[in-house]
Amino acid sequence: MARILIIEDEPAMQLGLKDNLEFENYQVDVASEGETGLQKIKTGQHDLILLDVMLPKMSGFDICKAARAAGVKTPIILLTARGEEIDKVLGLELGADDYVTKPFSVRELLARVKAMLRRNSGTADIPHSNLVSIGRLQLDFKAFLAIDGAQEVKLSHKEFELLSFLHENRNKVVSRYDILEKVWGYEEQITTRTVDNFIARLRQKVEVNVDQPKVILTVHGSGYKMVV
Repeated sequence: MARILIIEDEPAMQLGLKDNLEFENYQVDVASEGETGLQKIKTGQHDLILLDVMLPKMSGFDICKAARAAGVKTPIILLTARGEEIDKVLGLELGADDYVTKPFSVRELLARVKAMLRRNSGTADIPHSNLVSIGRLQLDFKAFLAIDGAQEVKLSHKEFELLSFLHENRNKVVSRYDILEKVWGYEEQITTRTVDNFIARLRQKVEVNVDQPKVILTVHGSGYKMVV
């Protein structure tokens, strides 16, 4: 049984989420403010975190950043009332794996939850159980492990999924829209700008010379190509 942590300060929203998730046979834990939520995240006892952005004492952005800095790899779905693209991009760049904008339907949220848990459980179609070389990194996609030399490199789940998709299609040109569909898995407010931001971050970790990329190439007017 998957364990889900809800960090949400609105009592009605928290109760509604808890009831619906328990109806789907998930084990649910809750926190009503940021500091308590972060402490629960750090226990590593959960398979997924639903994290409200607007929280007392500590925002969801701060929690997400602190959790990733502490080495927590548990998938995080942000719950946000903010509609601006910059807020969504910020959340993803801080290490969140997905987001849902309020108001949202329970059906949509449950679909996101199930998809995230499925990918994280290793049942997604992500091959390569052994280490593969991509630029400076050695990666095990199933174990969500990235190594540069003898040092582990911290990548978010979405960064692993993006690298995995590019590797599966290595030496082929993939469009930004293909990446959005296959990696993010839905057509929402996330734009191609998000893809570009993630590619820029991955180049910092993969390329020997970021100014002259040799692994993740931009094919102007078409998209990107991984050369390995």
